Amino acid sequence: MESSQESRYVKRTQKDYSMSFKLQVVQEIEHGKLTATEATKKYSIQCRRTVVQWLRKFGNFDWENQTSIKMAKTPEQKIMELEAQVKLLEKQKAFLERQAFVADKKAILFDMMIDLAEKEYHIDIRKNSVPEQSPISDKENHKQ
Repeated sequence: MESSQESRYVKRTQKDYSMSFKLQVVQEIEHGKLTATEATKKYSIQCRRTVVQWLRKFGNFDWENQTSIKMAKTPEQKIMELEAQVKLLEKQKAFLERQAFVADKKAILFDMMIDLAEKEYHIDIRKNSVPEQSPISDKENHKQ
């Protein structure tokens, strides 16, 4: 058991994390959504210190004076942040599009399976959504 755990452990480096991912984690922490420890657990980051380094490097906290400041960002920094956000949104969009595609295919397959089962076993699986009729109209339908 111990050897299987050792074989699955992969040491990560700073280069293993994309810039957009680092900025996303820093932003979540600075907006109070997560603590550094919670981010480490949520995103399976191996060390809390890694997150703290990202906060020091990319965050808006003045670590020397221990105060939160809003430093003016250069146009290049703003562009980098926006590009990172665009990449993140594109990734999320692609993921959601794949999920929608798979969901559509599943719906088609399930529909085909129900059609086949109804045909093979001569039973109605789908419930017809006919509005409820009063007992009087039921009797009239049976007479005709």
